[in-house]
Amino acid sequence: MRDVHYDPQEESPYECFDCGTILLAERHPLRCPDCNGTMRNRRTPLE
Repeated sequence: MRDVHYDPQEESPYECFDCGTILLAERHPLRCPDCNGTMRNRRTPLE
């Protein structure tokens, strides 16, 4: 197993659960700018 490089200033892809909009941002956007839906970080696996 190896360590994952983490840079807090790096942009991450976020996806809207409702409409599927993908947004690159440094900080977690709480709401989608298109439909006001909930956003998730695409690098976090879904269970």
